Amino acid sequence: MRFMLDIKKISCGLLGLGLLLAGSATAQQLPKKKEVLKKMTQANAYFMKQWPDPGKDIMTNKLRPSHIWTRGVYYEGLMALYGLDKKKQYYNYAVDWGQKHQWGLRNGPTDRNADNQCAGQTYLDLYQIDPQPERIKELKAAIDNMVHSDKVDDWWWIDALQMAMPVFAKLGVMTKDTAYYGKMYRLYSHTKLQQGGHGLYNAQDSLWWRDKDFVPPYQEPNGQDCYWGRGNGWVVAALVRVLDIMPKDAPHRAEYEQTYLQMMRALPRLQRPDGYWNVSLHDPTHFGGKELSGTALFTYGMAWGVRQGLLDKAQYQPLIIKAWNAMATECVHPDGALGYVQGTGKEPKDGQPVSYTSKPDFEDYGLGCFLLAGSEVYKLK
Repeated sequence: MRFMLDIKKISCGLLGLGLLLAGSATAQQLPKKKEVLKKMTQANAYFMKQWPDPGKDIMTNKLRPSHIWTRGVYYEGLMALYGLDKKKQYYNYAVDWGQKHQWGLRNGPTDRNADNQCAGQTYLDLYQIDPQPERIKELKAAIDNMVHSDKVDDWWWIDALQMAMPVFAKLGVMTKDTAYYGKMYRLYSHTKLQQGGHGLYNAQDSLWWRDKDFVPPYQEPNGQDCYWGRGNGWVVAALVRVLDIMPKDAPHRAEYEQTYLQMMRALPRLQRPDGYWNVSLHDPTHFGGKELSGTALFTYGMAWGVRQGLLDKAQYQPLIIKAWNAMATECVHPDGALGYVQGTGKEPKDGQPVSYTSKPDFEDYGLGCFLLAGSEVYKLK
């Protein structure tokens, strides 16, 4: 009798293991392209419905123009979506946005602020589609002003890398002038190696402190360094976009790729079992929980790396799929709004609490991150 019970236990155990393995295999199935595009389209449609006039000012705690960095990141995502699904309404929506702002930057042709230059990424994309000089005139004037300046400490916070580096890289490609690459590297290098005393990149952990305020001795509640999730996501996106733009023989490309790979090696062990990354990468107890924006940027970076052959598909694709499926099934509301997006800020405690129903102060940049992630997941084979 006991032998029969043991057989039953073994059989049940094997069945359970089989179901677990089957579930694991199912979980690692790459989502169908049409399903990825459907989620991207759903989320984007919600936003375009909410903002029929792309030139309308944004009101939160105060009124801001709609070509600030939050909206610039959204348009990065929209152009990525347009790359997959060339709907005229997407292109027109982006052109209308540029025209409403007269293809300008927030502070005009002498604007050195990386956040304000983020809009230029889309201006350049639209110029490449239809090379009308006014689309990049003011942007190029602002960047040329920086190229001809000796100042190198403009990018004192790591978010700046994503906002501005792709602009320099694209101008370098379009003009075939390596001066843009040189200035971009000097600005980047100062942020990485000098800002805040010894730089904002910790090579030991292959992660970045957001700005000098978070360099040790600053600590998270658990005694670890403060590595903000979305902040590191911005760096990943910066490196990916620059590597995607620059030619293979461009100056300093090898260093950008090396840093990207170092970060990619640090991120897998920090991914949560549910697919997300915490807002505090080394302290999961400090406002730990699901968060879309940082997770989307890491997903974007990993999927791009797998596609380029820089990352091992067997190791990284399951992580990518887990992250994308989590965002696609748990963050996208039936009407297309996105949940679990941390509001603007610079550290784990900002914009809290983050939940499915919480609304960030700006609803654009999280969508931009989500669309960037989807655009690369869509392209995986």
